[in-house]
Amino acid sequence: MAKLNLHDIAERSGSDYPAPFDQPVAGRVWQRLGDAGGITQFGVNLNRLAPGQWSSQRHWHSSEDEFVYMVSGELVLITDAGEQAMAAGDCAAFPANQPNGHHLINRSGKVATFLAIGSRDRLDRCVYPDIDMVAEPGSEGYCHRDGTAYPVK
Repeated sequence: MAKLNLHDIAERSGSDYPAPFDQPVAGRVWQRLGDAGGITQFGVNLNRLAPGQWSSQRHWHSSEDEFVYMVSGELVLITDAGEQAMAAGDCAAFPANQPNGHHLINRSGKVATFLAIGSRDRLDRCVYPDIDMVAEPGSEGYCHRDGTAYPVK
């Protein structure tokens, strides 16, 4: 398979974050392009954020690289260094095991679209520095920093 038809790829929305952390990302929409193309070594997702929505809670990965590429619209990239405007053609890279929490927020009045590309390491630990939450490798759902599990949705 080479060319993918976006209209044939299922759209997903919402979040599996525990409440209340799921609210800012509840309306995000994405399509798993890599999965649709049979790619197994890394993920490629086409994401749409309406005004006011977040891409995720601010996070970083222990063993997964992440890359985002802006397709259309405007978003604000928030990292440990502060805020940066992102527009079509802009990109950002987040190497594994560099604790630089990041996410995107749509503060504009229009829908914005971006590609998120990342490795798929089953031993990855995801840390959410602004909130009491981590995703541990091999565990279902999310945990508090002390290891106590949040209820699974």
